[in-house]
Amino acid sequence: MDCACRPFFLWGTWMSTTPRTTSPPNTISLPLINSISSTPPSPPRLKATTSPFNFSVDLPSGGNNNHGGRNSNNNNKGWWWRRWWNDGSDSSNTFSLMFLLSSSIVLQLASSAAARTQQEEGEEVWEVKGSNRARLVPDFSKDEFVVSPTSSSSLFSVNDLWSQCTTLFVRLMLPQGFPQSVTSDYLDYSLWRAVQGIASQISGVLATQALLYAVGLGKGAIPTAAAINWVLKDGIGYLSKIVLSKYGRHFDVHPKGWRLFADLLENAAFGLEMLTPAFPHLFVFIGATAGAGRSAAALIQAATRSCFYAGFAAQRNFAEVIAKGEAQGMVSKFIGIMLGIAVANCIGSSTPLALASFSVVTWIHMFCNLKSYQSIQLRTLNPYRASLVFSEYLLSGQAPPVKEINDEEPLFPAVPFLNIYSKGNVQSIVLSSEARNAAAEIEQRLQLGSKLSDVVNNKDDVLALFNLYRDEGYILTEHKGRFCVVLKESSSPHDMLKSLFQVNYLYWLERNAGIEARSISADCRPEGRLQISLEYARREFNHVKNDSVSMGWVADGLIARPSPIRICPGNIASSIAS
Repeated sequence: MDCACRPFFLWGTWMSTTPRTTSPPNTISLPLINSISSTPPSPPRLKATTSPFNFSVDLPSGGNNNHGGRNSNNNNKGWWWRRWWNDGSDSSNTFSLMFLLSSSIVLQLASSAAARTQQEEGEEVWEVKGSNRARLVPDFSKDEFVVSPTSSSSLFSVNDLWSQCTTLFVRLMLPQGFPQSVTSDYLDYSLWRAVQGIASQISGVLATQALLYAVGLGKGAIPTAAAINWVLKDGIGYLSKIVLSKYGRHFDVHPKGWRLFADLLENAAFGLEMLTPAFPHLFVFIGATAGAGRSAAALIQAATRSCFYAGFAAQRNFAEVIAKGEAQGMVSKFIGIMLGIAVANCIGSSTPLALASFSVVTWIHMFCNLKSYQSIQLRTLNPYRASLVFSEYLLSGQAPPVKEINDEEPLFPAVPFLNIYSKGNVQSIVLSSEARNAAAEIEQRLQLGSKLSDVVNNKDDVLALFNLYRDEGYILTEHKGRFCVVLKESSSPHDMLKSLFQVNYLYWLERNAGIEARSISADCRPEGRLQISLEYARREFNHVKNDSVSMGWVADGLIARPSPIRICPGNIASSIAS
């Protein structure tokens, strides 16, 4: 790095550098330079004498008629200097000399700074923190970067206040590093969830007001009786949460559908509570039923929320995504409570107005919920999504992207009349109709965790299956039109995913190659359906799995709800042999 200051006096003759006539933009502005004319005179030239501390000064022009003494002989060298010095007073002569020297030094510094500024303009460095940007400039005296004075202005402006508020909001509401730290569907989901949270709180305020009227608030009811009824109502509701927890694996397989069902159940519970003023004598029964529904909805919402947040954490920032989600929920609840109180004050104790307001808010709540779930892009593979991926791979040779599969997947594949698609009936440009039909049919015919005694009737079939699948964690066969997967005791989600890939190839052989099922022992022999499909699965499964991972899928295992039945092949084989 060049030094900012160069030596001004050298042993011998020194000549200053003439400054530029025009300064580049963003140069240093000095009052002393501005006071000098735009075309400054050339600085004086100093010549060393016999002593290093004695100098003679040659002016560019003037001082005498022989060009500043340049044409005079050596005997007259410096005569004008001594005459000029002797003619003036000491103070004025000293001031004039110092002024000339200072002007020369300042012009030299300005020239050096201007050249340095031109070099810095092409090498700007900015410090970015959220929406704030500060320009860094090099400090040559300390050999480091410092914040530019123009970037750290202390002047207050509306834009600065807005920028600070925006930065604070992002830090409180969104994960650090947003949007790079989360997936692309996180923002849409959060926005829709914020609106539905507000609507949910309005419904809660209206329902609470109705419950208070039902227990006789404002009519002189005994507070103790009201408290007993309230505790009894909530206590029965808590039991539903305990009972429903045993079905937790269902929520992993189809979290979107179950979450929408939970929201519908929650609104139904609010609706029951809205009816309590009309039937005050049934307060405990209606309240307990509504409390059970709300508790069940809360359990499903908490369980499925974890599935969604796990998919949002693009940088494994799972805990932070949950924390920011809770913060967003608190903001929605705060706004919703304020609006709910305002609506409750407007409608008073009028049941028709309360029901009408509740209906409007419930519609907004359910619509926002539906849109938020449709924006989620689940990356795990359940049986339906895995069948779509595998079927398309078998037909086109490549795995489809995450968004295409999520747009195509219905909320409840097993219940057609409840299916609501994200994009209506718009034809997918990636997924073929054959792949969609195959996934829907396989979903209906698949049976994970079948009992061996239900699908095998004789000893030869058992030995053939055990011999064919001795190195696998499952046994697959077809029985009465269903794809039956018998899971071994050591079976893992990875084994179940592999079995589903073999199921898809079996379906492909059936539809495209016309190879129909025969007896189990015949299908296990060479050139049989089970033997062909298993060899293909062993050969291609890792390839399709890697291809799926490259498209964004989490292909480490199948998210499914198999029956708890498992087999131990060694024990069964020995009993058959005996």
